[in-house]
Amino acid sequence: MNKDSLRRGDVVQVRNAADILATLDSEGRLEGLPFMPEMARLVGKRFAVVARGDKICDTIHYTGSRRLGDSVILDCARCDGGGHDGCQAECRIFWKEAWLEKVDGDQPAAGPAVDPGLEALLARITAVVQYTKEVDGKTESLWMCQNTEMYDATQRLNTFDPRPYINTYLNGDVSFGKFVKVTARAAVEEPLRALHLSKPFLLKGPATTTVTETLDLQPGEWVQVRSLEEIRQTLTEEGRNGGMWFDREMAPYCGGTYRVRQRITRFIDEFRVRGKMVKMVKFPAVTLDDVVCTGTLCTRRWFCPREITLYWRECWLRRVDGPATPASPAR
Repeated sequence: MNKDSLRRGDVVQVRNAADILATLDSEGRLEGLPFMPEMARLVGKRFAVVARGDKICDTIHYTGSRRLGDSVILDCARCDGGGHDGCQAECRIFWKEAWLEKVDGDQPAAGPAVDPGLEALLARITAVVQYTKEVDGKTESLWMCQNTEMYDATQRLNTFDPRPYINTYLNGDVSFGKFVKVTARAAVEEPLRALHLSKPFLLKGPATTTVTETLDLQPGEWVQVRSLEEIRQTLTEEGRNGGMWFDREMAPYCGGTYRVRQRITRFIDEFRVRGKMVKMVKFPAVTLDDVVCTGTLCTRRWFCPREITLYWRECWLRRVDGPATPASPAR
């Protein structure tokens, strides 16, 4: 990492719209990473850096960890989908360092209340977020966002190269204790995976059809995550329920009590048909407050800071009256 690079705890101010626009190509990207409409309202505001993009997971081709150069995550709100037809994925936003200026956190924010260059910036980035493409002989309306372009904007990392692991500690992203714990786990599990001596975590169940339970959960309600054995009963032998698998990162939350964040009915897919808006009508799901992928349990995801929100079928949950002590997932 360059000595002048931003690191966790640094305070930055998002540059003005004209400066950001000057960094973007005709597709509204810098080095392949889009500046999204949802980011424009944060121009001129100040935030603290919480992580770098030096080691993130690949959710498009599942090639392992990748590097998003000269980029950071800030302690700002997640993407609200306002510029992408209400996508509910709530992804963490990445910021290129060229879009930011390191500042003294004690000084007042500079710049006008209304940025005169904002209209031109929005015109560039909103013009490219939606497009049409032939997919399997059918014209599809697709969306472009940071998630859909992450593979092309990143470089693959060697799973067995120790430097990216070490950098997550040196750049301040993780504590020494977490660094030792997760690195030790990776040192055992990655060779086993490479030698085909271990299998990815996948609960295989007896279900031959999709098991459902209608709770009609609403934001703000409390639920308890069912036990692994109860969840296993809802899964097929491929480990899925209505096409959704139960991820290894979800297991530590079993038994915990959490508040429902939102009902998920639409999100942009970056895997099957990249950029397609998936509408979850037949088998809806919910997300839970502060329940995310930790990047500490799955092979080839080690130390990923994306904290992707986890989706839960209602049959994996039970409604409860109030909070109990939540499970403490491995960090």
